Amino acid sequence: MSADTLVSPFLLARATVTAVERVSPSFVRVTLGGPEITDLGTPGAVLDQRIKLIFPSPGAPLPSLAGTADWYQEWLALPENTRGSMRTYSIRELTVDAAGTTLTIDFVLHLDPTSTGPASLWASAAAPGQEILVLGPRRGRTDGGGIEYYPGDASSILLAGDETAAPAIARILEDSPASTRGAAFIEVPEAGDILPIAAPAGVEITWLPRDGKAHGEALIPAVLEHLGSQPVDSAPEVLPEGELLWETPTFSGLGEETSSGDVHADRYFWIAGESGVVTTLRRHLVKGLGIDRGQVAFMGYWRKGVAMRG
Repeated sequence: MSADTLVSPFLLARATVTAVERVSPSFVRVTLGGPEITDLGTPGAVLDQRIKLIFPSPGAPLPSLAGTADWYQEWLALPENTRGSMRTYSIRELTVDAAGTTLTIDFVLHLDPTSTGPASLWASAAAPGQEILVLGPRRGRTDGGGIEYYPGDASSILLAGDETAAPAIARILEDSPASTRGAAFIEVPEAGDILPIAAPAGVEITWLPRDGKAHGEALIPAVLEHLGSQPVDSAPEVLPEGELLWETPTFSGLGEETSSGDVHADRYFWIAGESGVVTTLRRHLVKGLGIDRGQVAFMGYWRKGVAMRG
């Protein structure tokens, strides 16, 4: 066994806010730095990499954790009112240069009292000098998981999601080869949330401002029309309480048979966002259009009306 395998594939680090930018009405971009994140992530292979962020509890210091393999149990053992809140986010940008490592996260601001959470509240007031904890992949390690985008040798891709998936879609496209072809559909709260993405020339990006409509009301028909399907009912499905869809070629939260190898198909699909919307698209693609599960990753990032944890 090599020395590398004895080291955790994850890095738990204290990160300091170095910059905050309100890039649109619904997004605030927070840049993090500091010496402890030096070995975080591998530039150029970020894609839809998920990381964990731990925010301090109001009026309490950021918890101190050892960063061992038992960090999660150590965190749970802390008093609930002082251990802070943990949420999952995608990396918008990871930069490594002579100045060190910087990590950029785009936060969606849900400031309505009925839908906001600790991450959104923290981001809305973030300022340089504040600290949070970051758990992410250790540089050079690929055995920690957190990346679901695996198009294999598919000749084209289709990416679709709401504002919570927009940072991951942007990162996927900016990390993709220049020869990549396909389409991306991104539903956002309003037209002011349309942000620049340095996508390959062969990928057409369609932004879908909701402008007060329900989640999925713009995204679902746009994706299905692109695929040549005209559903009678494209309303998001209502999921059983506590259910959050997560279906990839190699994992099935529903217990279905998974794919045993790489994707070998004309098209690869990556769909993420509100779980009911993602479930609806899954039904139309897999059951309606007969698309093989091995060609698609369906990920419920959040669920309407449910406060997500972790």
